[in-house]
Amino acid sequence: MSVLTPMLLRGLTGPARRVMVPRSQLHSKPPREQLGTMDIAIGLTSCFLCILVPSGWVLSHLESYKKRE
Repeated sequence: MSVLTPMLLRGLTGPARRVMVPRSQLHSKPPREQLGTMDIAIGLTSCFLCILVPSGWVLSHLESYKKRE
């Protein structure tokens, strides 16, 4: 490693250190109603189905995608 390498790296990262990034003020409150077990089960099931069903369909039809027509 050259003697100039730390000075060059410091020159590249120097302007990035001076940039002020505004911090957001996030505050949360407790929920008005507690979620029940059924609500959580329905939410998790719908999330998993929205992700797994399309990917499963693509994986099951993978051989037909490989065929050249």
